[in-house]
Amino acid sequence: MAIHEHPHRTFGFGHRSRRNGAAATTATTTAAPAVASTALGRTLAVVRVLTGGIFLWAFFDKTFGWGYATPAGKGWIDGGSPTKGFLSSVSSGPLQSTFHDWAGAPWANWLFMLGLLGIGVALVAGVAMRFAAVAGTVMMALMWTAEWPPAKHVSGGAPSMSSNPLIDYHVIYAVIIIALAVAGAGLTWGLGTLWQRLPFVRDHRWLH
Repeated sequence: MAIHEHPHRTFGFGHRSRRNGAAATTATTTAAPAVASTALGRTLAVVRVLTGGIFLWAFFDKTFGWGYATPAGKGWIDGGSPTKGFLSSVSSGPLQSTFHDWAGAPWANWLFMLGLLGIGVALVAGVAMRFAAVAGTVMMALMWTAEWPPAKHVSGGAPSMSSNPLIDYHVIYAVIIIALAVAGAGLTWGLGTLWQRLPFVRDHRWLH
């Protein structure tokens, strides 16, 4: 408005000032996404580490029986089964009998525990994020099927107590892990950059 009201008042450096102002505005505009990207990267890094910690905690609790989800003395190293209690209690869904057959099987125990450990380490360290996304999604899909949220009643007729027929925490975890992999969350506060520079990993992009 002032420029239109006083078109003759350039004071000898008006054009330069406008150029500097435009440059400052451009610099500010350019810096804003950079700051936002840095903040976003750090936020995703925190989410990545916390999510990985969930998997690692489950692994160690089930291995050593820390007295939370796994009672003391019932850990994997004590001869307990990481899958028997959960899979044998499946009471609804199309794979109910299949999960009962899998419950306590050595191969099921090993796959489940290695999955927890591998996904947890990958997320916390920020490496092999694509592997973590695929493995985590498969694991969450199987656990979702075992709990079978769509059921209103279990096989015995009692209410299933399902709060949502489709979306539960397994779905949320899977989406979070996929989003972290897509966003390259392992590059911030993680070993993702070093990992991707390894010759073998560089030649096999599916390991990123």
